[in-house]
Amino acid sequence: MSELVIYNSETRRKAVFVPRQAGAVSMYVCGMTVYDYCHIGHARVMVSFDIITRWLRESGFKVTYVRNITDIDDKIIKRANENGEPIEALTARFIAAMNEDAAALGALAPDLEPKATDHVDDILAMVGTLVDKGHAYPAKNGDVYFDVSSFPRYGRLSNKKLDDLQAGARVEVDEIKNDPMDFVLWKAAKPGEPAWASPWGGGRPGWHIECSAMSTCCLGNSFDIHGGGGDLLFPHHENEIAQSEAATGETYVNTWMHVGFVQVNSEKMSKSLNNFFTIREVLKLYHPEVLRYFIAGSHYRSPLNYSDAALDQAKQVLERFYTTLGAFVNATAGEPAAAGEYQARFASAMNDDFNTPEAIAVLHELVREANRCDKAGDAAGASQHANLLKRLAGLIGLLQHDAEAFRQAGAGDAGFIAEVEALVAEIVAVRQAKNFQRSDEIRDQLKAMGVIVEFSREGVRWRKAD
Repeated sequence: MSELVIYNSETRRKAVFVPRQAGAVSMYVCGMTVYDYCHIGHARVMVSFDIITRWLRESGFKVTYVRNITDIDDKIIKRANENGEPIEALTARFIAAMNEDAAALGALAPDLEPKATDHVDDILAMVGTLVDKGHAYPAKNGDVYFDVSSFPRYGRLSNKKLDDLQAGARVEVDEIKNDPMDFVLWKAAKPGEPAWASPWGGGRPGWHIECSAMSTCCLGNSFDIHGGGGDLLFPHHENEIAQSEAATGETYVNTWMHVGFVQVNSEKMSKSLNNFFTIREVLKLYHPEVLRYFIAGSHYRSPLNYSDAALDQAKQVLERFYTTLGAFVNATAGEPAAAGEYQARFASAMNDDFNTPEAIAVLHELVREANRCDKAGDAAGASQHANLLKRLAGLIGLLQHDAEAFRQAGAGDAGFIAEVEALVAEIVAVRQAKNFQRSDEIRDQLKAMGVIVEFSREGVRWRKAD
């Protein structure tokens, strides 16, 4: 099998992946700030790192996957105040919603999911270490700031030079910070805000320090992979490196991985442009696996252009895949003689920085070959290729549903489905009685209802028309 190579955002090149400990991978991914429902950008991070985790495990690694939850933040406080509800109630509600969305998308739960509020003592300890080492300082307003000038390698992840950053930074009007590039580690609490006791007064953690404390508590001072959305590379991940390495004196992360941006109809997704979609809004219109396939169909580092047309195309592809599975899968038939060749090509694609589009191309070949075998009268060959299709797709979390259930997804409410099922059963009965005129009449009735009826060796199937 080919060696696994991963693109490292810090070195800006691919390299053979060598974990710190043979056979084991430690990975931390920046998770959600839980004050609202997850959006399509979150879905891309969830699905991308789920696929990465699945493939690492399939490759024989014991993976410890950590994805944090930010449950204290300015946006959270603001939203709770707007709603007139306790912060704990707000965050609990959106954590539950986040987990529901992730499960719907087929994303396996992380091994550890630390919350910021559970690690305040660890955060305070790291801030104290940075102050003691001269890398941080208390300000007169009760905040504690990281002294960026004390960390000479600041900017190495984003390839930015500190002098250029300082020249372009806005000078703080109140001059609370020593330098405009310094960033907050501990925020003094305003009246009415939640606060924890600290040597510098009541306050709460800054956003950047949360991830440094939680990642090192869960995985140690150094670990293999740190991931997240491309928007986090600067300043969040840059600041994580600075404060973590200044505190521990060790290399923080060996490999940085960043997921590409999501655009909507070729424009940046944002609430101001009114093109901001939550996962839940999309799943009202599409089966969750359609969204998962859409995300997997592009390389995780590439920009992803979200549109209804793109999701419609993903839906059509999956319907073709499931039609093949529904018609031909037969576990007793085994897999084709060329299974090893298909598997090798699939693995080669995934080992090339998790190249899911190339891996999915192998799945398309299996569909074509299964249908070719069927047309040639080779029922065993069709089943063997369909069996391999199901197994390889499962390695990246695709084709995990019952074929018939997927084809009927979104067909309508229970009453509609019951009516369709009754008409389909009647088709079967009248065809057995060779009353083909009545069969055609029922098919026309179903067509008017937006239902397509298909016949195969396996029997009669139906699906909602596109």
